[in-house]
Amino acid sequence: MKNYEKRIAVFDSGVGGISVLREMVKLMPAEDFVYFGDSKNAPYGTKTLEEVRELTISHVKNFLAEGDKAIAIACNTATSAAVRTLREMFPEVPIVGIEPALKPAVLHKKGGKVLCLATPMTIREEKFKNLLKQYENDAEVIPLPCPGLMEFVESGHYDTKEAGDFVYQLLYDYRDNAVDAAVLGCTHYPFVRNLIQDVLGDKVEIFDGAYGTAKELKRRIEVAGLLNPDSERTGNVVFRNSAPSEEKTALCEKLLYGQA
Repeated sequence: MKNYEKRIAVFDSGVGGISVLREMVKLMPAEDFVYFGDSKNAPYGTKTLEEVRELTISHVKNFLAEGDKAIAIACNTATSAAVRTLREMFPEVPIVGIEPALKPAVLHKKGGKVLCLATPMTIREEKFKNLLKQYENDAEVIPLPCPGLMEFVESGHYDTKEAGDFVYQLLYDYRDNAVDAAVLGCTHYPFVRNLIQDVLGDKVEIFDGAYGTAKELKRRIEVAGLLNPDSERTGNVVFRNSAPSEEKTALCEKLLYGQA
């Protein structure tokens, strides 16, 4: 097998990273992907930095042992905890992470109010605090920890009345166009985007980092000479999970293929 024919590994604490995988499949349709969700250990957002780093490094070592050519950490929490360390450990491997899409949100509404929804750990981490400092003079950025939100997606109950009630309570203080933009700082959150939009109001533009991450991965793979050149090929996606079940696989397929 030629190096460019090898797979791209996409990793998340559960099923949320499929929002990023979706953009990668659109952008690089000839590539083969393996998607690994660590649902057994989810949620990552309430774990310690050391726990998340150890888990992430272990998974990446497994991908590389299987011969995967590039790694996408499609999890804001795992990116904060481990991406810098991983790039130091494996400098020859294209590795991308994801971070909240604050830059486009702030540029969209300079001087306005930008709400950033994220897991508790993402908001606690130095990486996020540094990101806030970059834009503190351009807009009022409001970090909002959202414990419990990702679980609705992880369980497949993201389109239920209970999920809608939870989002309404979470965003109660920001309803009806009280902010100018919102950033989805967890890869699970795009799957409840409509619920978030309904509460915040139709004038609030919502941003996530999925497309930017897919674009950066493609760039790094091209630079490394690993992009599959077969433009006629349609790649495959394999789903794996640390807590495997038929229901989990069906949910992954629904999130990848059944969403607009």
